Amino acid sequence: MNHYPLVFSDTGAFLAQTIEGWAIWDKPFVFGPALHAFHWRWSLWLPALAQGLALSWLLWLVQRVLARDRPGRQHPGREALGRRRPGHDQARTGPGLESPVRHLLLCAGLATLTAAPWFAALLIPDWLAPALVLAIFLLGFAGSALTRPERHALLALATLACAAHLSHLPLAMALALLVLAVRRDWRPALACALPLVLALGLLVATNTLLHGRAAVSPFGAVFALARLVADGPAARTIAAHCPDSGWHLCAWAGRLPDDADAFLWSGDGPVWAPRRDGAHPGGPISLAPEAAAILRETLWREPLGVLRAAAGNALRQLAMARVGDALVPDNLGPSVARQLALGFPAAEEARFAAGLQARGLLPGTAAPFLRPHAAVLLLGAAATLLAGWRAARRGEPRRLGLVLCVLVGVMANAAATGALSGPHHRYQARIAWLLPLAGLLALAPRPAGTRISPGTEPIRQEVG
Repeated sequence: MNHYPLVFSDTGAFLAQTIEGWAIWDKPFVFGPALHAFHWRWSLWLPALAQGLALSWLLWLVQRVLARDRPGRQHPGREALGRRRPGHDQARTGPGLESPVRHLLLCAGLATLTAAPWFAALLIPDWLAPALVLAIFLLGFAGSALTRPERHALLALATLACAAHLSHLPLAMALALLVLAVRRDWRPALACALPLVLALGLLVATNTLLHGRAAVSPFGAVFALARLVADGPAARTIAAHCPDSGWHLCAWAGRLPDDADAFLWSGDGPVWAPRRDGAHPGGPISLAPEAAAILRETLWREPLGVLRAAAGNALRQLAMARVGDALVPDNLGPSVARQLALGFPAAEEARFAAGLQARGLLPGTAAPFLRPHAAVLLLGAAATLLAGWRAARRGEPRRLGLVLCVLVGVMANAAATGALSGPHHRYQARIAWLLPLAGLLALAPRPAGTRISPGTEPIRQEVG
């Protein structure tokens, strides 16, 4: 439809990480190199293709393990213990839910009725949020059905997902805790926590090398401050402590923006305005220590106010799931077009400029295809809850595990993005399409021919 991969203003920053060698202050040095591993300054079609194939592979694995989900177990955390090798399920069952025809029909249905294709084609880390949920489900609830190469590939993908965007860190933590609580076994929980641990190490290492700060997010306090200023608690802290504190933000006491984006990105706003103390390099880098101090004081002064604001933003985020703000051409010229001009052939620049998104025509063209999304999401949420109840009642641990991972993932995503950054439709739309997916797959009847071969039934000893 667009005749080019979908991009966002952030795509330009990720391209600049390798094309110009910029250590972008607000973005981990992870997704930019991952993009470069596929585009090689030739075409952005290649990373778009890689994203689509990665999601398709995850969907294939999910269908396969669910097709071999045997009913009758008493608890999702108590899988039957036998002398089983990883991948044993594939050899012991007949044709299943993951047949090519079924898989293509599933992908076609998601592409037609959900936001999945719009984020699979969008070259920013948003597609990795649902990928992380599916990867953790597979590692935590279906590890015995995976081969060793599959588990290693899932570990690598989950690590990339955790490190590529800071909002994915609390998402991964919530999912790992879910696996530990449900499975009650340290082994699958460790497999799910390992990507988080590796991602934290990667972030600390890259920030130490590029910013000289051994931290997960050297300047993340600026984002949190923007949210709390917009919500009110931090603005009241600044008003109460100025001018005695000597903070740079005292110059804006009483007139701080009530919008987090205006606080963060306005050229003459609190973050980017020239500093009176002459601190270098200015901007968010120089503001970060002061932002951390204001955050600490705000949490001390108004802990309940901060919690109320975070809860309210998370609830608002849950209800915001439209794709529209991912299709607009805002700021693509100075970001994406500039990087394409610096590092790509002229033909790639022309392809980008000819796309509907770059010309501002994509939202109108896409509108008819976006209309079913809200109804499908509501039906998907109902189906997911029904599927979870049925899976728990029938003792289907993998189907129940998928439902729980999706529900926790959707809620943790809303809390991480809405409470820490601010509600935006794109933040929830990127992951909400997992609801109809989980409802459909967890309610699907087990395919005919799925069986355990005679003489190979594993020992039915329960563990937990």
